[in-house]
Amino acid sequence: MSLLRNKVSKVELATATTNDARWLSLVAKDAAADGTFFYSVKTTGVYCRPSCAARPARPENVQFHATIEDAEKDGFRACKRCKPNEPSMVEQHAATVAKACRFIERSEEAPGLEELAARAGMSAFYFHRVFKAITGVTPKNYATAHRSKRVRIQLKRTGTVTEAIYGAGYNSNGRFYEISNEVLGMTPTNFRAGGAHAEIRFAIGESSLGSILVARSDRGVCAILMGDAPDPLIRDLQDRFPRANLIGGDGDFEQHVAKVVGFVEAPAIGLDLPLDVRGTAFQQRVWQALREIPSGSTASYTDIANRIGSPKSVRAVAQACGANALAVAIPCHRVVRNDGDLSGYRWGVERKRELLDREARA
Repeated sequence: MSLLRNKVSKVELATATTNDARWLSLVAKDAAADGTFFYSVKTTGVYCRPSCAARPARPENVQFHATIEDAEKDGFRACKRCKPNEPSMVEQHAATVAKACRFIERSEEAPGLEELAARAGMSAFYFHRVFKAITGVTPKNYATAHRSKRVRIQLKRTGTVTEAIYGAGYNSNGRFYEISNEVLGMTPTNFRAGGAHAEIRFAIGESSLGSILVARSDRGVCAILMGDAPDPLIRDLQDRFPRANLIGGDGDFEQHVAKVVGFVEAPAIGLDLPLDVRGTAFQQRVWQALREIPSGSTASYTDIANRIGSPKSVRAVAQACGANALAVAIPCHRVVRNDGDLSGYRWGVERKRELLDREARA
């Protein structure tokens, strides 16, 4: 009789464990769950992280704990394999990458991959992979983006363009001028002058979703802005190019606006415009992924992070969507939350909902 009761008790314990949502994370050895809970095993007397590489215990012997303190209070000791009482590998990697980023930012010259890897105590291959997984970009792209930021700051502070280029860590004018148009969208001199001498043509059209401003540089369409009225859109454009020569579009240019308005009203016609896309290396990767989402479909921020090979960068993906200045051409309206909720949208959630509805009906 006592054996039967014991057997029933084990079945009940096993059922309670397997019905707990945390059991799936344990079975999957999900590193993303590390730190959210711990589990102990009665037969071994140890507690572990969800990602522990040890063979899964029988469910009737497993107990879940919210914290390390709870597990130790119940008499369990830390597993020597996954060391749950020490920082996780993800946390250690994040700290290592943070130190590498600070080192890159302090360095006059962009440090090479071998130097960064040696400082981190890793092989160059492994460090490169860890760095990209944590930041979403390669060490080289991170260094380039940081130096580009320094150039922008220096151009606003220093007396000459040459001072700014050398002050940002470039060891020759030539090396920077080779990439200046990609980094700044214009020559360093024009950037330093707030876009002076740069010509930006623009025009405003009206759609059923409100006013639409389209602006183009000599490289392509550089802004598509949506709003309730024209004036705020023009002010937004002026803020982006404070000293550029803004020119109201002529009849030919207004065809660009007509294309955008036409696409908003009837997405099935598609939109094909030359674009002047300016952003960091990470933003460029996110925006390219957005352009690959088919009309009538949606993707989550997590989906985009996975597509660009940076699954930990969901928040950064959302920030890149928010920084997009090319409405509908770079379709950030097709990105939703994991639960399907529309979340935020730079040009208003109602516009986002209507755009998605129209694409679904197309």
